[in-house]
Amino acid sequence: MRGSTVLIVDDDEMLRDAVQRKLEGEQFKTITAATGAEALEVLNRSDAPTPDLVLLDIMLPDIEGTSVCQQIRQKSSVPIIMLTARNEEADRILGLELGADDYITKPFSPREMVARVKAVLRRVGPGATLTQTRVLEGAGVVLDLDSREVTVNGEPVDLTPTQMRLLQVLMEQPGRVFSTDELLESVWDYRQYDAHLVETHISNLRNRIEDDPKNPQRIVTVRSFGYKFVAD
Repeated sequence: MRGSTVLIVDDDEMLRDAVQRKLEGEQFKTITAATGAEALEVLNRSDAPTPDLVLLDIMLPDIEGTSVCQQIRQKSSVPIIMLTARNEEADRILGLELGADDYITKPFSPREMVARVKAVLRRVGPGATLTQTRVLEGAGVVLDLDSREVTVNGEPVDLTPTQMRLLQVLMEQPGRVFSTDELLESVWDYRQYDAHLVETHISNLRNRIEDDPKNPQRIVTVRSFGYKFVAD
């Protein structure tokens, strides 16, 4: 985890510098960008270091952060944490729908920011599996934990690292109902309630593995309790 490269995208120079100093103090490498165009240029350059994670502000001067997130997702599964203001709930949810892994609400403490970065990198990095079972199967879904590949009815499906982790948690214990709090702790390593984070990722995952996402048969909602994976 230490030594990972984080791309910081924010037009607020003071905030950008403060985040950079804090991350470098925790032994991370950093790249900075003040605009969406600059961030996309960094990501597309073959001679630039490949970021292991992107901290992406929603409010950028040239391109909205949600658009930058969408463009990144078209080419890469690099983890993305959105930086949002308290009154940007709609944009925050849109960012998650477009493939962001998490969000941090401004103003945030440097300690919280580092904890969220570490949590994301921990779950997508080597050794992020829950058990020694290397292949999970059920309901036509195959998740290979070594190759990090997913197929549905024999067809490959592209998932972000967070979607894959969520699917893994559910498939590890088919039939078990996971509450929102349990999924937050197991997938995001958080202990504070955040229904939007879980609901949006469940919806995104259903869009990728369900035959009919509006009538899910694999990832089922158990009203008032949570979600479960139905293997049969």
